[in-house]
Amino acid sequence: MFKIARSTSPRSQGVGKDDLPMLSQFCVSEAWSGDLSTGLLKLGERAVSMHGLDSGECGLLNLVRRYDPNDRAKLLELFEQATTHSSSFCFSTIIHNPLNGRRQPLFCIGESTGLERKYSGTIYGVFLFPHFTLQQDAAVAANPGYTHQ
Repeated sequence: MFKIARSTSPRSQGVGKDDLPMLSQFCVSEAWSGDLSTGLLKLGERAVSMHGLDSGECGLLNLVRRYDPNDRAKLLELFEQATTHSSSFCFSTIIHNPLNGRRQPLFCIGESTGLERKYSGTIYGVFLFPHFTLQQDAAVAANPGYTHQ
């Protein structure tokens, strides 16, 4: 799933406090943000770990390198559109862990703002990591040395 829409009205901030226990029953949520003048994304600990990154700051290509290969081009296009026009977006994909073969579903909801001036603006959102993983990749199970490209 890949969706993008131009932002036309301000949104109310936050989640109702009664909704948080229900959300945490199903997934871990973690905020992320990016400065479009530098191209750097800032991620929380869970996202750093799930994406196999060394630090909490990264570029877009490093962020998507473990995403399902069939989704990467669409996601790069979605992010390109979101960094061109103030937009709201969402996507889902699978993060592949080449070390253990686990596949973690990932949902993302985000927004970009402040793009009126060239090379400026902010992009931010939330990752949702469900409390389950999918079965091991068949290629990894058959060949432990196999890694996704």
